[in-house]
Amino acid sequence: MQFDNLIFEKKDGVATIRLNRPKSFNAMNLELSNDLLKALYACADDETTRAVIITGEGRAFCSGGDLAAFKGSLENNPAEPIREVITVINVVIQGVRSMPKPVIAAINGAVGGAGLSLAAACDLRICAAGAKFRQAYTGVALVPDGGWTLLVPLLIGFGRAAELIFLNEPLDAGKALSWGLVHKVVEDGDLERVALETAQGLAQGPTKAFAIAKENLNRALQGMLASQLEHERAGICQAARTADYQAGVRAFFEKKPPLFTGK
Repeated sequence: MQFDNLIFEKKDGVATIRLNRPKSFNAMNLELSNDLLKALYACADDETTRAVIITGEGRAFCSGGDLAAFKGSLENNPAEPIREVITVINVVIQGVRSMPKPVIAAINGAVGGAGLSLAAACDLRICAAGAKFRQAYTGVALVPDGGWTLLVPLLIGFGRAAELIFLNEPLDAGKALSWGLVHKVVEDGDLERVALETAQGLAQGPTKAFAIAKENLNRALQGMLASQLEHERAGICQAARTADYQAGVRAFFEKKPPLFTGK
């Protein structure tokens, strides 16, 4: 199976989905989001796929939404390109949660924004020792989306999630482990091997039982997730219409601190 923006491999019951926009740190644009969704559907429909790994090519897992794709609309309808991408990303997040087999996030480097939402939606999270986590949205005057405000607090707690949102400080792998954001940290060079070994073990497990257990885990979550995704979609579009968002994006590309006015 061939894609333009990701690498899809399958072996011994394990499908590996590798986001492949390394020059942009695997930032999510509309094309990558659609490819990821198609790959997830393919995994869900294939009975011979019994475990899934999501990872990134290069130095990042996924840095979040692609600001370069949004920059051209700052002056005219700035929310529209964000709305287009988040509409697909929301289906991606629901696809990960509804996948009737285990999904592992192999976090190989920088992860932020919607990339953190994607990782949080997975069933297991293994990260390289050099991985760095960041909430990122508020740095450009946006708000978390992709289920972030439900999934991340469920993993690390309400207070720590609020800390990430309001302070927007980076989180290293050790703290991510101690907070419960990931369940295992390995040396950078061991990540691919450990993730594959874990996935192969799951692929040899009771796939139907895993699917039923995951469905039960989701039972209370799915209604909240659908509602939260819609609230987040509306919220990020509202934030994209502010003067602070325009200032934040311009400052990002000018590589200088943003000057927010609260408008």
